[in-house]
Amino acid sequence: MAQQRRFYRLTAEGRSLWTRRERLPLPLEYRRVLGMVDFCGYPEVIRTYMARFPGRLVDQWLTEFEALRLIESISAEETSLSEISRKSPPPVELEDARGAESEATFADISLSRLGVYVAYDRVANRAASIKAPRDTVALIVEDDPDQLALAVLRLTAAGYAVRTAENVKAMFAALRQGAPDAIFLDIGLPDGDGFEVLTALRQHPAYAQLPIIMLTAKKEPEEIARGIDLGADGYITKPYGRNTLDYALRYVLKQAAPDPLASDAALERRSAA
Repeated sequence: MAQQRRFYRLTAEGRSLWTRRERLPLPLEYRRVLGMVDFCGYPEVIRTYMARFPGRLVDQWLTEFEALRLIESISAEETSLSEISRKSPPPVELEDARGAESEATFADISLSRLGVYVAYDRVANRAASIKAPRDTVALIVEDDPDQLALAVLRLTAAGYAVRTAENVKAMFAALRQGAPDAIFLDIGLPDGDGFEVLTALRQHPAYAQLPIIMLTAKKEPEEIARGIDLGADGYITKPYGRNTLDYALRYVLKQAAPDPLASDAALERRSAA
């Protein structure tokens, strides 16, 4: 039986206001909230796509809009991943699109040095993980055996617990066994596109706020901006450095910085084995 969750939907007045938005000088916050409720009304999903704002502020907007009778909350069954996987991306306001263009430019500069880009605003509003690396489970979704083995090596050397999936089907099977603490997601998978998978996960309330880092050979600024806009917390390009996965994972989870000497010793032990 599907789980019951809180769900927002537009009222008749809210929909009338939203459909007439081009002819009315609606404040940006109104357009954002009404658009997100119309797109996918789970509060977890709304907070994820509006992650540049603190969650409590988004909740205040939702409460205010409900008081204004522009939206209403109901109890609804949780949508399955298969039902939402083909849904289109969320609406993007012009002001937010301009911000994404700026992020893409910065991402290009960042990648030239590190090969990694992090969605700083999204991470800033996330609660820090209290788990130690050994208790933190990372799921790596990668179809190339060599790349998968390398990613496993890098993360286990840094002290993390690792699970793997070689395609989208295996990833969904792994998620049914229990959600990991983070996902490293390749884009070019044999049975699906990583961007579409990211979109499906972000539209599901159970995975809407799960840390997801894209791990791919695609390094064009527009691809990075697309990943961040669709809800990725980080974006890493291949090839990457020895400590890149560790750095990115600790950053998005807001974990304490590692001991470089301990990491080197762990890597040496792993290599010797």
